[in-house]
Amino acid sequence: MPTKADNARKLIEAAKFSEAAALAEELLDSQIEDEQRTETLYLLAVAQRFGNRIREALATLQRLHGENPGYARAWQERGHICSAEGWHKEAIAAYSRAVDRNPALTASWRSLAELHERNGDRENARRARERLEFLKRLPPELVQVTDLIHERKFQKADQLCRKFLESNRRHVEGMRLLAEIGTHLKIYDDAEFLLESCVEFAPDYIPARIDYANLLIRKTNFEKANEQAQWLVDLQPDNPSFKTTLATTLVGLGRFDEGIALYRELLDADPTRSQLHLLTGHAQKTLGAFDDAIESYRQAHRHRPDFGDAFWSLANTKTYRFSDEEIRHIRRYEQAPNIAADDRIHLCFAAGKALEDRADYAASFEYYERGNTLKIKENRYRAEVNEERARTQMETCAKKLFERRAGVGFESGDPIFIVGLPRAGSTLLEQILASHSLVDGTMELHNILALAQRLRGRQAERNSRYPQILHELDHGYFRRFGEQYIEQTRTYRGGAPFFIDKMPNNFMHVGLIRLILPNAKVIDARRHPMACCFSCFKQLFGEGQDFSYGLEEVGRYYRTYVRLMDHWDEVLPGFVLRVMHEEVVDDLESQVRRILDFCGLPFEQNCVQFHTTERNIRTPSSEQVRQPIFRDGLDRWRCYEKHLGPLEEALGAEILDRYPAG
Repeated sequence: MPTKADNARKLIEAAKFSEAAALAEELLDSQIEDEQRTETLYLLAVAQRFGNRIREALATLQRLHGENPGYARAWQERGHICSAEGWHKEAIAAYSRAVDRNPALTASWRSLAELHERNGDRENARRARERLEFLKRLPPELVQVTDLIHERKFQKADQLCRKFLESNRRHVEGMRLLAEIGTHLKIYDDAEFLLESCVEFAPDYIPARIDYANLLIRKTNFEKANEQAQWLVDLQPDNPSFKTTLATTLVGLGRFDEGIALYRELLDADPTRSQLHLLTGHAQKTLGAFDDAIESYRQAHRHRPDFGDAFWSLANTKTYRFSDEEIRHIRRYEQAPNIAADDRIHLCFAAGKALEDRADYAASFEYYERGNTLKIKENRYRAEVNEERARTQMETCAKKLFERRAGVGFESGDPIFIVGLPRAGSTLLEQILASHSLVDGTMELHNILALAQRLRGRQAERNSRYPQILHELDHGYFRRFGEQYIEQTRTYRGGAPFFIDKMPNNFMHVGLIRLILPNAKVIDARRHPMACCFSCFKQLFGEGQDFSYGLEEVGRYYRTYVRLMDHWDEVLPGFVLRVMHEEVVDDLESQVRRILDFCGLPFEQNCVQFHTTERNIRTPSSEQVRQPIFRDGLDRWRCYEKHLGPLEEALGAEILDRYPAG
């Protein structure tokens, strides 16, 4: 059934511009979803342009840029207006933003080619024409798929791409696009298989190989990523993008000196590359070279003043203090009308931290709240999906399952899993354990999550095979999965007999862990709910943790987590050790002894003096755990207490009454 937005579009096609604009304005005055609102604002601007209401069209586009800066067609429409008015410089900027956000916009590429040619910029004109020719050669279905991907309509893109591939099974761009959809949907194993097939069928198809390397980096499979990056560099030794990817894989493999040296080589050739300064800073921070990291982050924003990630990276050291001028700069750029959404989000979180350090808690909360609102709007997190997954785990993974499956799995006792929520003290526990001579620290490993996704399959959430499939598999599968896990994680280990897998989200899969690795140890890192949840709310995570960007959402997530951990305690008594962060802070040595006893490890004093251990740490708490234990942050949430009503309500008395000390 046609919507009012569809009717407005038809009126524009019929050249009834005033009627189309009136209908769009009427629709905007009603309660409509964000996606429909974006489309309606766009149609209003188009109708106003065709109706020669240029000033109004620009004002409408300004509203749209503010509400949805990533919407590419709005920038294309701005380009059309600027080009028609003879504002060629502004038109090029607008069209460039459009194709950055959606490379399927042929009208923008065509206009860019013409405008660059007119300005005598032959190189950029050539690039625009090349892209235009590529789109012309591409089957129309795949142009539409590309468009849908960049409009974040992934389900529609998936359906159309699969239909195309049914009759074009080895079309490598079709396969690459389907893999891109899978990556957006976090179906990483399927995406990896598709990209691996692409490079096998068409070894010289560079876009697929680039995506393959980047996906392997995302999956922290740095060995295979390094092979792909090296192949690309061997093909084009002077390509800075390929060399950047290679450097990133070297850092991922722990070859920091080589990786940083390659970043430096690239920066010597072009010191203005802000992203390279940022990547260099991240590597230096992981090594513990904080002064060097801070200078790299500063260089990043000096070369791009609106680079939100550079300011957030400074804030995310947790110890950096912004100057008055830096705070003014952050606040000014956060308010800039045409700043990219990602930069605005990063600047909001940076401002929140900067003002928190100044004890201006009201202003700090405003920025944290604004950043979270933008972020959760972007990721479209739905709490009920997570709650349904937990409910299904509790129904499916009952005592009878573990009784019937007793004795299955791989007998290795090497892994020590640390689960829970982020910001609950898991990095501290990891540092304590990694200080033991018999334990290797690693990183946040995705292997269990990947296995769960593999078992879940591609079906919609309501038709997911996992965890029900745990009842259906032959016994031998569980041993095989356990062996595969041990083999896959070997690359992240040193020579110690035990190693840590600190992936907080694995709490959802404790039952799966028990079935594939019955001798593994699981530690539940827990912190007071108000402190933990608000700390998550203040944190801008690199990837995932979508639940953390709303007070109600993070409260519901914590409540679900506690209920599920209660279930694991009931059906798997003694399998999980609960460690309260506050108790570790208040009585370190006795908690260290308790943890080591649970893991079957002899006491070592190094575990108490964990801050002297030299190792690479890749989490936001990396500098904090290199210092002696401190209590400063335990009750920081109380400074914001008057703003945290939605969090308290979401947690409820059921959870809060367990932690009266606060």
